Amino acid sequence: MTATAAIFAPRGEKLTGVERQFFRDVDPWGFILFARNIGDAAQIRALCDDLRATVGRDAAILIDQEGGRVQRILPPLARRWRPPLTDVARLGARAPEGMYLRARIMAEELRGFGIDVNCIPTLDVAGEGTHEFLRNRCYGETPDQVTDVGRAVVRGLLDGGVLPVMKHIPGHGRGRVDSHLELPHTRASVHELRAVDWVPFAALSDVPMGMTAHMIFEAVDPHFPATQSGAMINLIREEIGFAGLLMTDDISMQALSGTPGDRAKAAIAAGCDLVLHCNGYLDEMRDVADNAGPMSEGASLRGRAALALRQPAGEVDTEALDAQFEALLAGR
Repeated sequence: MTATAAIFAPRGEKLTGVERQFFRDVDPWGFILFARNIGDAAQIRALCDDLRATVGRDAAILIDQEGGRVQRILPPLARRWRPPLTDVARLGARAPEGMYLRARIMAEELRGFGIDVNCIPTLDVAGEGTHEFLRNRCYGETPDQVTDVGRAVVRGLLDGGVLPVMKHIPGHGRGRVDSHLELPHTRASVHELRAVDWVPFAALSDVPMGMTAHMIFEAVDPHFPATQSGAMINLIREEIGFAGLLMTDDISMQALSGTPGDRAKAAIAAGCDLVLHCNGYLDEMRDVADNAGPMSEGASLRGRAALALRQPAGEVDTEALDAQFEALLAGR
């Protein structure tokens, strides 16, 4: 059976009977967890086991563990991380080295709970007008800095047995509004976008998974956000060169219009491999599943290739890594 082209989220810390049956019937490609799903360590592991049991395979389980505002697992279960841009600024020239250590520690923490995909690196280039919902989640203000730090974060996760998801392709840094609430636009020319926004994504086009931006790039497609734009998805594949598994950002965000099913259908038609739906509302998930349909042959191949990179991590002393990280922050 081919998995449904969707990633879904449960509503609480335990699956309800209805959720369990729905996931068993629909067979989504993977799952994503949020703060509402987090209790204690044993509960997280049990939930991950239960989710995988519903589909009868070692399905991917994702989370957004960026640090700062976007960190779903908090102390005492995991270290409290500062916003990425804060640590990058403090680390200075040693930012790639320090952010590698940070990602490696994150990976160790997540794998201990059974979570094997982290939705980082955030490769959006921060600018003067970048909306505050995103700005301090970025890795820098130049494409070279974002690229160097992003590559280090990817290595840190993979070395820890966790898959990275680069976002928000092809770049959300020019967004002036919060896409959770409304749809951002940019009038930047293709020349400007090639020189800045697309650079980190092209440089890291070998990352196994990517997440689209709910944003209109008027120079490419003045009518549809990247998530639902065939022209932009083609550009992501052909010009940026991303050959990995491409998922949408959360389609329940208000940047998109129409029913959840309409949004899902448009994203798949545009060329996305998977639809990410995060609020856990069962009626919406049913609508998404019906309209996303089964994964295409190409999407299935890209999904298998990504999951094959989930390699067991060697033993590591996280306290020693943490000490190295803090020493770098202190300039030692």
